[in-house]
Amino acid sequence: MSKISPISVPEKDKNRTDVPVTVMTMNLRFGLAKDGPHAWDHRKPLVEKILETYPCDFIGFQEVNHFQAEFLTRSLRCHGHIGWHNKRVTWWQSNLILFDPSWECLGHRHFFLSPTPEIPSRLPGSRWPRQCVIGWFKKNNRYMLMANTHFDFTSEVQQKSAGLVMAFLNRFPMGMPQIITGDFNTTPGSPAHRCFKSRGFGLVMEGRPVTTFHKFTGKETGRHIDWILYRNGLYTVFEEVIQDSFNGLFPSDHYPVRAGFAWTRQAPHTY
Repeated sequence: MSKISPISVPEKDKNRTDVPVTVMTMNLRFGLAKDGPHAWDHRKPLVEKILETYPCDFIGFQEVNHFQAEFLTRSLRCHGHIGWHNKRVTWWQSNLILFDPSWECLGHRHFFLSPTPEIPSRLPGSRWPRQCVIGWFKKNNRYMLMANTHFDFTSEVQQKSAGLVMAFLNRFPMGMPQIITGDFNTTPGSPAHRCFKSRGFGLVMEGRPVTTFHKFTGKETGRHIDWILYRNGLYTVFEEVIQDSFNGLFPSDHYPVRAGFAWTRQAPHTY
C-alpha cells in the first residue's frame, strides 16, 4: 500500500520553538464489564472530573464501547475525534483519539494489528482483533503525528504488534514528530518496548517505579503497561501518572498517564 501524501512545510517554519503540547493515555475499561461497584455508570462522573481537571491537546483512549464514545464526545464536545470504529457491533471496543480544536486533523487511518490490516483480523495467538489508529495534525504551521493502540497479552504477539505499528508509521512522512499512546499489556524492557526504543522512541516515566494497572485497588502493582512514546525532536516538559480517586472509587482500573511535550525544530526535510 502507498504512503500518505507528503505535507509541505514552509521553509521559515522549520526552525521554531513550540508551545508545549499535552498528551494523555487512558484505558477506560470497557463499559459492558460486570464490575459491580466499579461499573461504568458509577465511573462516568469520575472520568468527567479527570477530563475537567487535566485538559489535554490529545487523549488516546482504549477499550471504548460505543456508549462510552458518545459520553466522551459529549463531555469534550469542542474536541474532534478519530478512531470510532465498527458502530454496528454492540460489544466493539474502539481506540479513540480526542484532540483539541486548535489542532487541525489533516487525515487519519485505522489499522488492524494483523497481516491484513485493512480488514477485521488478528495476529495468530492474539485473543482479540487489536487495532491502531493514526492521525496527522497541524497547528500554526507545526505538524505532529499521533497514534493510539492496544496490544494483546503474549510477548510474541506484542513484539509482532510493535513491528506492525512501526510499519504503519512508515507510510507517513518520516521526519514528523510522533507520539504513540496505548495499553501495551507489557512493561518497559519487554521485547515490544525494545522494538520501539531501537527505532528512537523515548518513553514517558521510563526508569521510574510506576504502576498504571491497579485493578480498581489503587495499590502499587509495578505494572507499568500504559505508555506514551515519542520521537523526532520531542522532549518532555512534565510527566505524571494521575492517581486521583473519589471517595475510594477510581475512574478506571488503569491510571491515566499524562505528559507535556515541546520541540525546538521541525524535521530537517520537507514533509
